[in-house]
Amino acid sequence: MKVPFLDLHAHHAPHMAEFEAAIREVIACGAFAGGPYVAAFEKDFASFCQTRHAVGVGNGTDALWLALLACGVGPGDEVITSPATFMATAEAISYCGAKPVFVDIDEQTYTIDPSLIEAAITPRTKAVIPVHLHGQTADMDPILAMAKKHGLYVIEDACQAHGAEYKGRRAGSIGDAGAFSFYPGKNLGAFGEAGAVVTNNEELAKKMMTLREHGQSRKYYHSMVGWNCRMDGIQAAVLTIKLRHLAQSNTLRRQHAALYNQLLQGVEEVILPTEAAGHQSVYHIYAVRLADRDEVMRQLGEAGIGSGIHYPVPVHLQEAYRDLGYREGDLPIAERVSTELLSLPMFPEMTEAQVRTVVDQLRQAVTAAVPA
Repeated sequence: MKVPFLDLHAHHAPHMAEFEAAIREVIACGAFAGGPYVAAFEKDFASFCQTRHAVGVGNGTDALWLALLACGVGPGDEVITSPATFMATAEAISYCGAKPVFVDIDEQTYTIDPSLIEAAITPRTKAVIPVHLHGQTADMDPILAMAKKHGLYVIEDACQAHGAEYKGRRAGSIGDAGAFSFYPGKNLGAFGEAGAVVTNNEELAKKMMTLREHGQSRKYYHSMVGWNCRMDGIQAAVLTIKLRHLAQSNTLRRQHAALYNQLLQGVEEVILPTEAAGHQSVYHIYAVRLADRDEVMRQLGEAGIGSGIHYPVPVHLQEAYRDLGYREGDLPIAERVSTELLSLPMFPEMTEAQVRTVVDQLRQAVTAAVPA
């Protein structure tokens, strides 16, 4: 049996009639850029995230960037974040004119290590972006306490954590703002690019709404220099439908993760993902650690099992950030983990047979990869 890494067809097929009707409705009324469908989705998504406001934007990178701009981050500022993330987290900081400052991660959760943040704070530090990686939130309480002590904003990168919880609080609702991506492969994915920022701060929400509309406070009246970061109506209509099924999809992901954990328990060559106490992961990614990751990935591919790597090069060692002066060995946990993590197939519509097939092939691959 072949098992894909992701099966969007299986995810979308049961709801195609709803999607087609919604898209036709948007076309019929011509509400393509912003408009009532975006407003309706914003209301629903804010409710889902347990926040007062949601601001729909063009993609997850826009969401991070506008959140930073609304918090006043600009040239000369520094923003502390994790190197174990997609490049967009740091890009958003750079596009504000600020400097990304990276600290190492916790080896169990792969999220930013709160105990290392304070040593990285300088008079120029303006904000912290904890990244909720693989569907699990960062350890937010100590981060919030440190931010309060030093007068820093906390912007959650929740782009992989739609519906994840930390001590009963939804991802995105914990800091000053939370940024989400709706890239098609996300737990809540659009039919293209889309994103949103959620917040309980009305002033931040108003700033982001203005920034996404070329800085317009009303049409053709520009109170600040903004950008075109609007969500489009078709994506909002699709997301509104998919949001109704997100909780159930996340429950299914958690069930698949539990079965993976059960079947892989005791396989010495495999380090399983850790769900920290008080956290509820939504398993956007189910990633295991392996000593011979690349060889195991090759063998899985030959057996028809999809897999992936998130992310092979930590952001602080990317060529684009060479000028920051980081060197190999500076953030050893993130660097080591990046060579060992392998993402296994994970999507709500997986069957038990597919999970068992992945595990059987993984067992064979890790055994074959162990030196004699």
